Formats: sequence, structure tokens, C-alpha cells
Amino acid sequence: MSERRYKKVINRHAPALFPPSMEDYVTQGNPVRAIDAYVESLDMNSFGFQNSGKQYTAGQPAYPPQGLLKLYLYGYLNRVRSSRRLEKEVHRNVEAIWLMEGLKPSYKTIANFRKENAEALRQVNKDFVILCKELELFGGELVGIDGSFFKASASKASIQTQAQLEKEIQRIEQEIKEYQQTLNRQDQEDERQGIGSTAQDNKLSEKLETLKTRKQKSQADLDEMEQQGETQRSRSDKDARLLSKNGQRVAGYNVQQSIDSKHKLIVAHEVTNDGNDVKQLLPMAQRSQEVMERERLTVVADAGYYNPEQIKACQEAGITPYVSIPNKSSAIKAQGRFTREQFQFDVEQNHYRCPAGQLLKQVGKPYKKRGRMMLRYKPKASDCCQCEKREQCLTEKARIRQINRWEHEGVIDEHRARMKEKGPEMMRRRSGLAEHPFGTLKRWFGWDHFLVRGFVKVRGEMSLMVLGYNLTRVIHTIGLEAFRDYCASKKRMAEVCVESAVMA
Repeated sequence: MSERRYKKVINRHAPALFPPSMEDYVTQGNPVRAIDAYVESLDMNSFGFQNSGKQYTAGQPAYPPQGLLKLYLYGYLNRVRSSRRLEKEVHRNVEAIWLMEGLKPSYKTIANFRKENAEALRQVNKDFVILCKELELFGGELVGIDGSFFKASASKASIQTQAQLEKEIQRIEQEIKEYQQTLNRQDQEDERQGIGSTAQDNKLSEKLETLKTRKQKSQADLDEMEQQGETQRSRSDKDARLLSKNGQRVAGYNVQQSIDSKHKLIVAHEVTNDGNDVKQLLPMAQRSQEVMERERLTVVADAGYYNPEQIKACQEAGITPYVSIPNKSSAIKAQGRFTREQFQFDVEQNHYRCPAGQLLKQVGKPYKKRGRMMLRYKPKASDCCQCEKREQCLTEKARIRQINRWEHEGVIDEHRARMKEKGPEMMRRRSGLAEHPFGTLKRWFGWDHFLVRGFVKVRGEMSLMVLGYNLTRVIHTIGLEAFRDYCASKKRMAEVCVESAVMA
């Protein structure tokens, strides 16, 4: 009886190492078949991919853009984003070999595809969002909006601010002055000794010219920043910024996303370089509204999005916002004094009533503050002087209590009332809804930084990330087979339309 201590191995020199058909490389339930089915259903030429036309060109035939798009989607879903690593995968990974149908592009070809087709990648992502809508995967009632910093392909040291450039110019000017003084002393010494220019003189002159060139470049950078209204710029990536939030400080971009509550699919996204989110509520909410074709929509967001003007604009657009209100009265409350919220406003009478029962009426003309038209409300001076609760209301130096009210403050009053009634519940929903995709992108997929530079390319790469996330969610929601069947039917319909157009 023979011993069977170990499993039987396959002879490497056997003629059939792999199945005889490439189709047998991957099982029918393999997720790579979803990537293949979706990309095959696309009209690559309509999205503007390079080399997607059917015309012939001189030289070697181009790699089909369908294959390169499949390869990138596969790589991003498997934490392989580098073009050099993707090049290795098409030589050793049977799934990648199957997707590429045996083609083996170089890393340069792979990298150029992502670099040269950034806008086309954005269009593909938009197409997939439309597919999600066709499959009725959007609830269209509630979306969560959130933002997160992604690192750029640039270091924090590469960021230059206006102040840094001004200091650098001053330092260079001081060095130029010192070199000029040294040259003058050297010239005087040479003249006294009756000798011409020396090698040392020439070396100093070269250093001086180098400093003058550096100064001109720094001055040009400073002038350009001032003309464009920028306060900082990266030497590596002109669109990256030094961003800081909650102790987090990165050289990168601020990525915005709106997520539908039904299946936590990303409805819309954008890449900005703003250091905060105060200007993002309205554009992200409106984009979600347009994508899902909804006249009415509810959005939830954290306190970073609190912006009275944008809350007003949202309500006018049919969007009901639930935005956490920043607590700006904590310091006043800690001192034991009345906060503004304790002063009740009467809309019909147009006055405030303080906790002591006194009236604060509108006085003077409206004035502009930070772009807003404001109204002043004051009590009679005698009311504050004789008030028993004066110490709970005024600081030591203040004579009377004044409240400044925005001309559209009624909108904010409605928002406060809405948050008081449903705010806690909506904020709990926001936490699980809006933060889930970023957690998945950064922690599960490892997508916390960009490999490309500049808004155009970065937005293209972000579209790949969002497409990969949504594709994964859709497969988990409706199943791989149903998704493949839908893509196949979509492809057949497109082919029928083309045939009909040709016959016509």
C-alpha cells in the first residue's frame, strides 16, 4: 500500500496546464464577468475615448479602449491602481488575462489611457448612474451629502503660500545684495592690484545671475497667484491645496459626494480644492435632484455645510435641507448669559421679546455685512438699565442688548424649528448614510489618494473610484446574473438601433 502523505501535484511540463478554452479561465459566478458585461454594453466612441473609432491608422494597431477600461476597473476593485502593477497582472493573473483576452499592454500604454481619457471616464460614470436609475435602484427621497480630503500626488512641502513667496523673495533680495557687495569689494581689490577678472569673480557673477533668475520666477508665481485670487499653490500639482479640518492636514483635494438612502449608491460627486464645505450644499443637492429627476428632495448634511444663503436657495429649489446647526452660543451660555435663541421673534409685529419681557424693535437702516443685508433690533436704553436680569444678559461694558437679523432670517427660523423636531433622527441617519461610502472607498478599497495631477485627471480618476464603488453595490443588490442579463439586453438594443439606422 503506497503512502499518500502529500497531495498530488501537476506536472509543469504537461501540455495542458490551463483549460483548453480561455472562457474556462473564470467561473460563471466570477465578478469579473460583470465588468466585462458592462463595458461590452458601452458605445466607447460616444464617450470620446481615444482610439475608439473603427478607422484604420498607420503603424501598429491600437489597444482597444474596452480592454483597458476593463483592466482599470478590475485593478481599482482589487487595490491594484499602479500602471506598472497592472502590467504585471496581465501576465500572471488569469482573471486579468481573461478580461484582456490575451492582450498584454505595457505600463506606459496603461498609464496613458487613464491620463488621456479623463473626461471619457467621467462620462462612463454618468452612464452607470443612469443605469442605476433605469434599474430603479434610487429611492429619490433622501440623500446624504458629505465631503472628505483625499491626498494629492504632491507633498505638503510642495505647497507655497503668498506669505512664503514674499519671504522667499525678500531672502533672495538680501542674498543678491550681499553678493553684489562682495563683488564690489572684489572689483575694488582687483583694481587696486591692477589685475583683471578672476575665476572667483566669474563664479560670484554666476551665483548672482542664478539668484536673479530665482527671484524672477518667485515673483512671477506670486503675481500669478494674486491675479487669480489664490492664496496658495503646489509646485507639483497646481490644483492641489493644503487643506485642514479636525486636526487633519493634507496636501490634496476635497471630494464631495451625495448618496441615495435606498441602497447607498453615489448619485453625484465632485472634486474641489476648497478648504471647507460651506459652498457645497446647494450644488450637490441640485445635482442629485437633476440626476434623479425629482422636484422634491430631502438632504442631510453635517454642520460643515451650514450656510444660510444655501439653505434658502435649497428651499426655493424644492429641496428640504437638514443641516446640523453650529453651536456658536456655548461661550455665552458658559458665562451664564442669555443666548440669542432665548429672544423670541414675532414675525407679524417685527420685534424680539427678551427673557425679561422687554421688546427689541427694528432701528436704523438695513446694512450689508459679509454680503448679507442685516437689520438691527434694540430695546429702549432705560429698559436695559433698569432690568433685573441685566447681569444675565449684558457684558460689563455693554449698555444695551442688540440683535442683528438677516433679512431672510425667517428661512433659518424654519430650519431651526425643523431641526428641533426631526434633527436628532435625521443626523443619526446621516451618519450611517453619508459616511459609509467614504469609509468603503478609503478603508476597504484603499482609495485615499490620487495617482494623477490636476483637476482634469484627478476628476477622471475619482470617476473610476465612484464607478467601482457603485458597480460593487449594484452586483450585491440585484445579483451578478441579473446585472449581466441587463447589460446583455442593453447591448442588443443598441445593436438593433444601429442596424435600423443603417437600413434607413
